[in-house]
Amino acid sequence: MPSLTRKTTKTGTRLRVLATFAAAASLTLALSGCTKLETHSPSSVRNAADTSATEAGTGAGAKGAQARAGGLGTVDCAHTKCIALTFDAGPSENSARLLDILKEKQVPATFFLLGKRHIDTYPELVRRMSDEGHEVASHTWTHKILTDAEPDEIRDELERPNKEIERLTGKRPTLMRPPQGRTDDTVHDICRELGLAEVLWSVTAKDYKTNDSDLITERVLDQSSRDGIILLHDIYDGTVPAVPGIIDALKKRGYVFVTVPQLMAPGKAEPGKVYR
Repeated sequence: MPSLTRKTTKTGTRLRVLATFAAAASLTLALSGCTKLETHSPSSVRNAADTSATEAGTGAGAKGAQARAGGLGTVDCAHTKCIALTFDAGPSENSARLLDILKEKQVPATFFLLGKRHIDTYPELVRRMSDEGHEVASHTWTHKILTDAEPDEIRDELERPNKEIERLTGKRPTLMRPPQGRTDDTVHDICRELGLAEVLWSVTAKDYKTNDSDLITERVLDQSSRDGIILLHDIYDGTVPAVPGIIDALKKRGYVFVTVPQLMAPGKAEPGKVYR
């Protein structure tokens, strides 16, 4: 089992490659085959679920449904200022420390995990993420840009991490995040086929460009708002040290941290659709 603290030349090279990939990402996405990306907000998912429950006469309120959402606690995001921390491209040698921080702060997160050299290198951390109440999701197997791939390649990139995560945790992922946020109709169709919803973000610290933890914290705090989905990467050295300050500052502003599924409850993300 590799040391969780030892850094290697190969890892450094990999991180630089991922940084190059990520540097092109933004909320205004360059999409292959799409002129406009239709996305859905967490509040729209909650509202649609409440409307459906009312029309059906079930009497199921958001709070009751959300209490069954799991995680490190229950919360009604229809009436609470919620926000979601998400981490891409792990597990890594930094993830154990991150999990310690989240446990200490009693904050659930959503992890979009890579397969090659991550899930297969740190299986014990994948299990720990799930055991400690975090949402474990997919970021593909090799960080291939899905809009540049053939359909069979897309399926393989999504199915391999799904199978490994299910093997390790007993739970099959229902969420994925496409590398660089790049997606199109073909990706949507395959995600629908595999039971996966696509989750983007509304807050990015661009931590792939800096190891300055104070700057990372500042960027997150400047962009955060209710129902926000924060994108961070625990593979970079400046990110995990910024997390305690981000959590403390946002809690002081009245935010409650939830997983992405909790953010949408009592609604659920639908396979083949995109959320941010």
